[in-house]
Amino acid sequence: MIKIKNKKLIILTLSLLIFFFIYLKFFKSEEINQVIKEEVKEENFTNSNIIKDIKYSSKDLKGNEYIILAKEGEIDLNNNDIIFLKEVNAYIKMIKSNEIIAIESDYGKYNTVNYDTIFSKNVQINYLDNKIIGEYLDFSMAKNKLIISKNVVYTNSENVLKSDVVELDTTTQNTKIFMYNSEKKVNIESLK
Repeated sequence: MIKIKNKKLIILTLSLLIFFFIYLKFFKSEEINQVIKEEVKEENFTNSNIIKDIKYSSKDLKGNEYIILAKEGEIDLNNNDIIFLKEVNAYIKMIKSNEIIAIESDYGKYNTVNYDTIFSKNVQINYLDNKIIGEYLDFSMAKNKLIISKNVVYTNSENVLKSDVVELDTTTQNTKIFMYNSEKKVNIESLK
């Protein structure tokens, strides 16, 4: 009789231990995983490198001002001097001629140290009566150059030009329009 009670007690104890381990293994670990996931989500939110409504302004030695605005920016984690921008508008105010070059694009990559900016996707430049559209624009404040490429269309009151590249010197406002392949010609359509 005592042996049967001991066997029952041992079986009951083993059953309880097995149940306890199963509970810890399957049910409790799910609760712990859920808590960890929520903490990770909170941590990602607080450590975000997204900036809303960005505005940077700088001037060169000649007094020309460069202003860049964006709806949103994300700091490059590998290089804190680089910011990836969305919905970008930029303005170059030329002090000598009192003219403004306006630039728009869907995306941008801005260097906060040397102010060089790469604009991409749906790029548009407006200055005087000229409008230039393309897919890629490389602006260097130090070199005073705007180089727009990929599906470039240059329009003014007299002509529409289609080319591979338009290069604009912001100091002299001299413009070079050319094709990468020397055998191809710039397409010019007169509006008059």
